[in-house]
Amino acid sequence: MVKSHTLLIFVLLLGFLLINQSAFVVTQGEQKMVLQFGKPVAQHTEPGLKFKTPFVQQVKTFSTMILSLDPEPEEVILADQKRMIVDTFGRYKIKDMLLFNNTLTSQQLAEGRLDNIINSIAREVLGTVTLDDLLSVKRSDIMAEIRKQANEAVSADMGVEIVDVRIVRADLPDQTLQAVYDRMRTERQREAATFRAEGQQISQEIKSKADRERTILLAEAEKQSQISRGEGDEQAIRIYAEAFRKDPDFYAFYRTMQAYREGLSGDNTTMILSPDGDFFRYFKDAQGTPRK
Repeated sequence: MVKSHTLLIFVLLLGFLLINQSAFVVTQGEQKMVLQFGKPVAQHTEPGLKFKTPFVQQVKTFSTMILSLDPEPEEVILADQKRMIVDTFGRYKIKDMLLFNNTLTSQQLAEGRLDNIINSIAREVLGTVTLDDLLSVKRSDIMAEIRKQANEAVSADMGVEIVDVRIVRADLPDQTLQAVYDRMRTERQREAATFRAEGQQISQEIKSKADRERTILLAEAEKQSQISRGEGDEQAIRIYAEAFRKDPDFYAFYRTMQAYREGLSGDNTTMILSPDGDFFRYFKDAQGTPRK
């Protein structure tokens, strides 16, 4: 009885070991290759339960997701001979795990080689563009060209595809950064001086125009004033003439009263006149008869 129990346990353990060595699972986001004595014998890309020959076959796993590349920043010389420290970032995916395994063997080795390829192509492409191009809308075209050439370099025998390449940062080297800042400051100061000079010129033109218009307006106003004053004087003379014609005595009396008011209005008015003169004739005669 004891021997039968021991045999049953041994059979169960052996069966579990055989199942563990022969069955494996392919999950979402991965693909697996079965190797026998180091040589690929099967590839599994669909999720599910898979089987292999126990003990003599091994399973190697590869990702189907998009993986990241982060090459080290490198100094490049642009077409306008400006030096830049360029930091790139890339993404890739494994398209053919058989080629990938035969050429690159592991993800770590693959990423090191892809980093070198991207940096090399980035230097080559950036050597044909200027700094202005790199900082303009042409930047996306430049990155597309880097991605295109990188794919041409790797897709033939590596089993990978470069999905995207981006320039994360493009900085000037420290030794030239201050010189660039000084040049930019000088250019901005020159532009500011030009703008100020143009502003002063426009200001003078506006002031001259305003002064000219003011002079014209004042002249027109003075002209209209003289015309109005002349018309008023003409009307006053006409009124006086009509009044004199209707009643000469009353007109003479009214004008004399006006002369009294204007001539004797001040507190310190002193007049030296003959009392028998015509100016005071209404003081002694209400009719204002001139003295003979």
